[in-house]
Amino acid sequence: MNKIALTSSEIAGLWSTYIQDSMAKCILQYFQHHVKDTEIHKVVTEALTLSQNHVMQITKIFHSESFPIPHGFSESDINLSAKPLFHDPYVLSFVYGMSRMGMINYPFITSTISRSDVLQFFVAANKSTTDLYQRCVNLMLTKGIYDRPIKMNYPKQAEYIQKHGFISGMLGHKRPLNAIELTEIFVRIERNYFAVILLLGFLQVVKDKEIKQYLIQGKGLCDEQINWLNELLVKEDLLGTVPVTMEVADSVESPFSDKLILSLIYLLNQIDISLVGHALSLSMRTDLSTHYSYLITKILAYTKDGYDLMVDRQWLEQPPLATDRKELIGKS
Repeated sequence: MNKIALTSSEIAGLWSTYIQDSMAKCILQYFQHHVKDTEIHKVVTEALTLSQNHVMQITKIFHSESFPIPHGFSESDINLSAKPLFHDPYVLSFVYGMSRMGMINYPFITSTISRSDVLQFFVAANKSTTDLYQRCVNLMLTKGIYDRPIKMNYPKQAEYIQKHGFISGMLGHKRPLNAIELTEIFVRIERNYFAVILLLGFLQVVKDKEIKQYLIQGKGLCDEQINWLNELLVKEDLLGTVPVTMEVADSVESPFSDKLILSLIYLLNQIDISLVGHALSLSMRTDLSTHYSYLITKILAYTKDGYDLMVDRQWLEQPPLATDRKELIGKS
């Protein structure tokens, strides 16, 4: 039987997952080394084991295909001797956020896969990541650090939209926010609060002035989103969402290379563009859709600035390219 070659979608999924999990390995090794809470340590160890296994399995597949192994990230990108940069509750929050990103990425990748061994890998990855997410949520609830989404009264009955004005929101009377819109608002506030804490920690330890200025700019973008959405909730007579505080420690010694820090922010930006697009597609009030459209433009511009910083430093690994037929024809 002839061996079935990897398709472009299978290469893309495996390559991207290798880069992300090699990064996650470094971050989780550092957290595992420093976390004191035994229950959180157990969750971090589980997450680290998953990332290590993913890297090993993808390496095996690439070797069998004589496909070049990406460089990704390695021991040279972490400093285990650096003091803890984040307190234990935020470490748990990080694993929670990381597993949630996996639950977004893996199903999409899986839907583009057909080769049996690669399909089996991503199905298993999604299942194990979902299990990890569930454990994170349960532990956060137990420790009182899970910020629950906004509550609302149940409707009396099923209803249909009666007025075209249901989508209005810029001028005049605005209908109440619906459950779908409230969910997206909560996720955006929670995610940006998570990013603010992460950026605060990195700002304490990064020495490169250009990268520090870039992180300051990112924190400002996160603060802007949190403030706008919280103000909207207050105007709607809903309490603004204030996530549980998980402070940054006072260390000024970087646990990670500047390459890893910038790459992590770049990755989070890429995912955020998709999530804002998702919120935009589901929001039926014009004030929300206008805000999300504005946000996508700003995040795209911010991501481009990060791209430029990484390329200038030769830190951005190039995804596998299709054969340039025009170049080959020109050489013949």
